[in-house]
Amino acid sequence: MLDRRSFLGSATALPLAAPASAQALNSVPLPAADLYGRNPDAYWQALRAQFLIPTDVVNLNVGTVGSSPRPVLKAIFDGFEQTEQMTQAASEDYPIWGYGPWEEYRKPFADFMGARVEQMAILRNCTEANSYVANGFDMKPGDEVLISDEEHGSGEMPWMLRQRRYGVVVKKFAMPKPPRNAAEILNRINDAITPKTRIIFLSHISTATGVVLPAKEIAALARSKGIVSAFDGAHAPGMIKVDLNDIGCDLYTGSMHKWLFATKGTGFLYLRDRSIMDRVWNTIATGGYDDPTRMADRYMQIGSSCIPTLMGLNAAVALANQIGMERIEARGRVLADYIHAEMVKRGAESWTSPDPYLRGAIATVNLPGVQRMDLQDWLWTNHKVRIRGGNPSKLRLATPYYMSKADIDRFLGLFDEYRKLKGIA
Repeated sequence: MLDRRSFLGSATALPLAAPASAQALNSVPLPAADLYGRNPDAYWQALRAQFLIPTDVVNLNVGTVGSSPRPVLKAIFDGFEQTEQMTQAASEDYPIWGYGPWEEYRKPFADFMGARVEQMAILRNCTEANSYVANGFDMKPGDEVLISDEEHGSGEMPWMLRQRRYGVVVKKFAMPKPPRNAAEILNRINDAITPKTRIIFLSHISTATGVVLPAKEIAALARSKGIVSAFDGAHAPGMIKVDLNDIGCDLYTGSMHKWLFATKGTGFLYLRDRSIMDRVWNTIATGGYDDPTRMADRYMQIGSSCIPTLMGLNAAVALANQIGMERIEARGRVLADYIHAEMVKRGAESWTSPDPYLRGAIATVNLPGVQRMDLQDWLWTNHKVRIRGGNPSKLRLATPYYMSKADIDRFLGLFDEYRKLKGIA
């Protein structure tokens, strides 16, 4: 097995002059550590300056993709500048990953997610990780996977493909819109379990409604019935504090390019222990895939990829840790609660849970009479405000920590203007 971990810091060529773009990315200091206590608004405003998003742009669609801030971009650009000199120390060191263990990137992220490095595989996106689970989990024709009716396509479609090819059964239950409490969700899951249920696969945070599912309780329910629990955590890293080993699930997947604001092209697969790894086959294979001593690392054997993306991931984790996930989570929830309350005042039907335990930084409302796509296009084309939702009239409004109340008020004013323009009561 080749060990390429030693190449970082091994470049021996003369330093190159930093490009102007890299200099610009390093020109805005992070807020002082004590600024939050002295002036919270100034603290968040200083963090807003870390993002390249123009001041007249409001992005209420972090649920699809986040913007990497300056420290992350600098780490990526510096990484390319370093690695592309091809001056790594050893003759078998190259600026790629997908073969070696790369613990210097896995461990910071594993620590951030409440996991151990041997449980964490860094992949290229959540879709790849979900496909690993759906294609690799050992099942026979007729065995059932239980999912909700709110799964993202990258969570649902791998299971539908497996159903078509191999005869496993995809069974769905309907999520309440909104769920009043955790028990309402748990009861629907429990009622949908059959003797053929082998795995429960659910979004930790619903991409459709933003509801934060009671993952720990769902994992415990599954365990009590001898069923494997798996979660699609595409929205969780960077939005809420996650402790995977405390949750107690068997499998967990996710993305880092949304709320953590890491490099596009980073995802992960968490596997609780050796017993679950023995039940999940590799579906991408190169040398080392069948070595059980490598633990989760064997799911990273995916061939050539890109080291600077992992450098950006480390920078994203460091920034989130510097701010503090408790602070980030609370900020996102306050902003989401504000925009949600204002939309309800305007007659919107809430699809956001009234239970604080089931709320994060996404507020979802339904607006009969409003054509979501027409509103979405009008806001962006004319006013540089991004939203997302679902047809015909659902709006999903995501509130990252750097957003200001003034940004939200701007959206609300434009929404009122749109309704008048269209003659919507």
